[in-house]
Amino acid sequence: MDNRKAILVVGAGDATGGAVARRFAREGYVACVTRRTEDKLQPLLERIRAEGGEAHGFAFDARIEDEVVQRVAHIEANIAPLEVAVFNVGGSSRLPVTEMPSEVYRQVWETGALAGFLMGREVAKAMLKRGRGTLIFTGATASLRGGANFAAFAGAKHALRALAQSMARELGPQGIHVAHVVIDGGIDTPFIAEKSPERYALKDRDGILNPQAIADNYWMLHQQHRSAWTHEMDLRPWMEKF
Repeated sequence: MDNRKAILVVGAGDATGGAVARRFAREGYVACVTRRTEDKLQPLLERIRAEGGEAHGFAFDARIEDEVVQRVAHIEANIAPLEVAVFNVGGSSRLPVTEMPSEVYRQVWETGALAGFLMGREVAKAMLKRGRGTLIFTGATASLRGGANFAAFAGAKHALRALAQSMARELGPQGIHVAHVVIDGGIDTPFIAEKSPERYALKDRDGILNPQAIADNYWMLHQQHRSAWTHEMDLRPWMEKF
């Protein structure tokens, strides 16, 4: 077990999270991936294993403290030391602020911000014992500016960015690389294909984000020499307006 290294991807969906897990698995990392429901993880687990990697899937709600604590402890004790953790949970909601129930705002904040804190805290405890590790938080355009009807999502993403900044200042001097990645643009997913066909039509011109290309950047962040760590990176297609 001394040579084994694990990556935890919280929110290992069909696009970014899954691509990150596969990228690190190809480099020899044990991929520990989570979603709300276990059955949705099966295609990813099978693909990683078919590519020669090792993968473990867990269904849990990242907003629930006890579940996060137990899962991180289980990975550390029974699978492999966590060298990398990626928080890739969304939780968007599109509603006018005057029509938004407080329950919706709270749920989006818990999903997009509180869960990131819980994962980051527990993983940091393990990494600090070894004096090394990488924590990456996935952000969005809403991390930098709030849009109309996205008050809940922007609030959660702003909070996650602030968390990443504070953790970087606290944990960086102790050997933990904390990074925040702003994903600014549509990602190649079935959701974009269905909801934004005009944007998806740009795929052939590299006009939407390729999940594998995103994953390559996450791997690069983890490989950086500590004399030149990147804290915040923003990724967008070459033709995206910003």
